[in-house]
Amino acid sequence: MTYILSQRFTVEEFVARYGDDPRYELIDGELRDMEPTGPHESVAGKLAGRLFMEVLRWNLGWTIPKNCLIQPPAAKATALEATALRPDVIVLNEAQLVAEPLWQREPILTGGNAIELVVEVVSRNWQDDYARKVEEYALLNIAEYWIVDFRALGGVDSIGKPKQPTFTVCQLVNDGYRQQPFRLGEPIASTLLPNLVLCLDDVIP
Repeated sequence: MTYILSQRFTVEEFVARYGDDPRYELIDGELRDMEPTGPHESVAGKLAGRLFMEVLRWNLGWTIPKNCLIQPPAAKATALEATALRPDVIVLNEAQLVAEPLWQREPILTGGNAIELVVEVVSRNWQDDYARKVEEYALLNIAEYWIVDFRALGGVDSIGKPKQPTFTVCQLVNDGYRQQPFRLGEPIASTLLPNLVLCLDDVIP
């Protein structure tokens, strides 16, 4: 993921120009080129497939949209603070979507009530996934946030030393996330989906 510094955008400007383009998201008015690679998209696709199987198996009433933007409530109209996040995978509670004011016209969420889970597959700008988005998703009260670092790009504070592929499950406790890392061969433990059978090995290209 790279920064594009030639121009700052408000959320409205970003949506009008890049809202339908899954390559970009906006953080503090700065356009991020997410630079999706084939392996990155493969991991996201495998995770979405596994999650959708669980949704169907347990008749959860959830949906996994192909494309979705999150506009945090704290995002301002000014370009200096404008933020529109685009998770690699997002799981939504369909019953809660009726309260989303923009959803019927465009795939934009303005709050976290309908969001059950977000997943980020780590790319080169790993700091956003391990820091900024941890804060944003916790402020939205999203129950679980998964960080899938299959190339071990994160810093040693996040994935340990020696660095190795890591699947981090962040579970909301009070106002912040408790983070549990899982390595290759270790079964993922999810409070949200307690019957899920999944290892990092299952989604690595």
